Amino acid sequence: MALHSFCRADVTKLPADDQKVLREVSRFHAIHGATNLPPGVLALCADSRGRLAEPGQKWQVTDSITDGKLPTKRLVWAVTDGDYYVVHYERGGRGHSFHVLVTKLNVGKSKSNFVWRGVGGQLKDFRAFLDAVASNKLDDTLDYAH
Repeated sequence: MALHSFCRADVTKLPADDQKVLREVSRFHAIHGATNLPPGVLALCADSRGRLAEPGQKWQVTDSITDGKLPTKRLVWAVTDGDYYVVHYERGGRGHSFHVLVTKLNVGKSKSNFVWRGVGGQLKDFRAFLDAVASNKLDDTLDYAH
């Protein structure tokens, strides 16, 4: 069962300066696969065992464990401009949900600086994310399990 949520809540915690940078779409390029995410970014969106399934790969979508070796989160898509990373992933368990993480990784640093996290419906791509931010279709008001 997928929990498709079309939230109508203000994106309250994504700073305006960061939103401005993110809207410069031409700066960003796709990251092809979870294995291509820097460790500091992956750590913020991986499951409790540090795993994030690749798009299209098997993963544990429900809370009924059928294979404990499968990750409980899966990458949908990710983009970067070299500093900012936007990662859209899905989380299984007691309710299938879609999350977006925005983080910044400074050159030469291994730890990522958390910028923002929101939850909502599945987003086709980075432009759909920007549209969802602009139209308040993502919710960042609660501390959702991520």
